[in-house]
Amino acid sequence: MPGPLEGIKVVEIGQALAGPLAGVILADMGADVIKVEKPDGGDDARLWGPPFVDGDSVSFHANNRGKKSVTLDIKSAADVEKLKRLVRDADILIQNLRPGIVDEVGIGPDAMMAVNPRLIYCSIWAFGYTGPLKLAPGFDPLLQCYGAVVTLTGRPDDPPTFCAPAINDTATGMWCVIGALAALKQRDRTGVGCVMDASLFESAVAWVQGPLNAYNVTGTLPRRHGAASATLAPYQIFETADRPICIAAGNDRLFVKLARAMGHPEWCENPLLSDGRKRAANRDAVVNAMQPVLLTRSRQEWMGIIGEAGVPCAPVNNIAELAETEQLQAMDMMRTLPGSNLKVVGLPITFDRQRPHPQGDSPKLGEHNHQVFPA
Repeated sequence: MPGPLEGIKVVEIGQALAGPLAGVILADMGADVIKVEKPDGGDDARLWGPPFVDGDSVSFHANNRGKKSVTLDIKSAADVEKLKRLVRDADILIQNLRPGIVDEVGIGPDAMMAVNPRLIYCSIWAFGYTGPLKLAPGFDPLLQCYGAVVTLTGRPDDPPTFCAPAINDTATGMWCVIGALAALKQRDRTGVGCVMDASLFESAVAWVQGPLNAYNVTGTLPRRHGAASATLAPYQIFETADRPICIAAGNDRLFVKLARAMGHPEWCENPLLSDGRKRAANRDAVVNAMQPVLLTRSRQEWMGIIGEAGVPCAPVNNIAELAETEQLQAMDMMRTLPGSNLKVVGLPITFDRQRPHPQGDSPKLGEHNHQVFPA
């Protein structure tokens, strides 16, 4: 069926991850996304492998499916004019080029909105549009460090630890789309476009809003708790007789159910465990009570016992196990790119219970030059 954004034209001057991710979300939802790449090699993410499929990285295929690719040298005055012609009837422009370069070459928001006052001009920055780091470059690991999340991840004695997914790139791409869609709605009312900015720094701060808010109240640095919650107990990974399990008894009602299911209703009378505040303050006592019991049965057995009691729990899957889960199949999240056999994860949203399908395969570099810029 037609996507909800059918008829929306997007120009993406994106590279690496955050900009292209924003573009591919819009493309999967039906927008016509034209990706502008540099003539010499195109998006750097084409080489972000292994693995590679048909000469480009799987990462590139996944984040650029359904787009058209054109090549322009934005340092060329003639190509800048071609870009401006392309933008005249565009709805959204997304760019995540090196900070400062768009104004240097004359394709910043003022220049482009002079060409098209209805344009939603979306800039993705490393550190934001103002401040001492305005022009600083940035990649996800740098922002995980600057934004302190590496000090919150892992066990108390671990060195600073990265989150494995590129959380700031991913979040910034999504925030960009949220802002762009809100700006389109505003344009319906006002008739004019706007400048929308997002940054990896702002996304990094948003991820740690809980610990940062708490620090502003207490002045105390948060502790790391490994595979456990900082504020709830039991809300963590435990070992069983064979494989680890995650148990999330996030309130007193669930803890009562858990204690009974595990055969130890007396835990609820223990003065160290009797309510959520006490359990959080006495996490070691919670773990010392539960862990020996959990080691007496397999994960599958405990999943049945605890799950049937209505207490949230989950197996600790690896990627191969996730790929084989019935839930992944039931939710139909994997998508085969048109024109290839490559399967990638689709958008994590549905419309009328239908998940958007990719509008096409990822483009070859400059594949659509003649279609977009006819002689």
